[in-house]
Amino acid sequence: MVMLESSITQCAFWKTYFTPRRYSYDKIPDQTGKIAIVTGANTGLGYATMVGLAGHGAHVFLACRSKDRALAAIERAKIEIKEKYPQAADPKLEFLELDLNDMNKCKQAAKEFLGKGLPLHLLVNNSGIIMTPFALSADGIEQQFAVNHMGHFVFTMALLDRIKESQPSRIVVLSSFAHEGPTKGGIDFDTLNEEKKSDTVTRYGRSKLANVLFAKALARRLAETQVYVNIVHPGYVATEWARQDSFGTFMTKIFEKLSKVVAMTPEIGALTQLYVATSPEIVNKNIRGRYFIPIANEIQTSAYGQDEQLQEKLWSFTEKLR
Repeated sequence: MVMLESSITQCAFWKTYFTPRRYSYDKIPDQTGKIAIVTGANTGLGYATMVGLAGHGAHVFLACRSKDRALAAIERAKIEIKEKYPQAADPKLEFLELDLNDMNKCKQAAKEFLGKGLPLHLLVNNSGIIMTPFALSADGIEQQFAVNHMGHFVFTMALLDRIKESQPSRIVVLSSFAHEGPTKGGIDFDTLNEEKKSDTVTRYGRSKLANVLFAKALARRLAETQVYVNIVHPGYVATEWARQDSFGTFMTKIFEKLSKVVAMTPEIGALTQLYVATSPEIVNKNIRGRYFIPIANEIQTSAYGQDEQLQEKLWSFTEKLR
């Protein structure tokens, strides 16, 4: 109920159906020579983002947990890119093993990439889980918070020096309108891992608020560099989350039917993050720490998202956990 009231007040969710499409695939500039990492690139939004980048010449690493699924996605993408972009060179796509549920594995993934000696012009923190049943990560942290925030924080910070060396460069952080929904205070740091203190929807909203807070704090730290950090709510997109049984079989079927009617395809949903990742406007207009909804429209985050004290509190809290 809190999330619903907040979304009506902020209009972040509803605006996704009434805002113009300000970006398209034919506006993506040539990405030849750019090196990118997209987390969760084997499916959904991540896959569409990877295809869009590689189809315009970028060398893309698919940072995923499953090697088999990533390699299958690479083969599928090669065919799709040839069909969509017949003039494009052979796409450069590689698998990078990343398990966001385990901070040590996040550090190892970053180390593996750094060992290749390549620059890193773009990091798209796309992967995540949504409204899954309560569980703890490999590090004993509530799982939605761990995967959606902690894993990406650790991975990003381990790569940050390389990203700064490669500037102008960009970091794209996926959040959600659900960031508007957490309980009073924004993030319940003291009871984060207590199952009975929150429900699955609130836990998801909390993790998405953490994405906003992290991105804004990071953007502030990088204000004097040419590293551009921005935040995206992709909208209601027909991705694999709708097939999760988090709500029970009956509600899952409802979500599947609803998705067929009102959800965007991943190809359309990915355009906002592709805008933030590739549009010359980001550099030309010095766009940093901003929040975008479909398609490539800027709005304000929730009041909690703009709270610098909360941003810094989360930063300190996260540093202690990692």
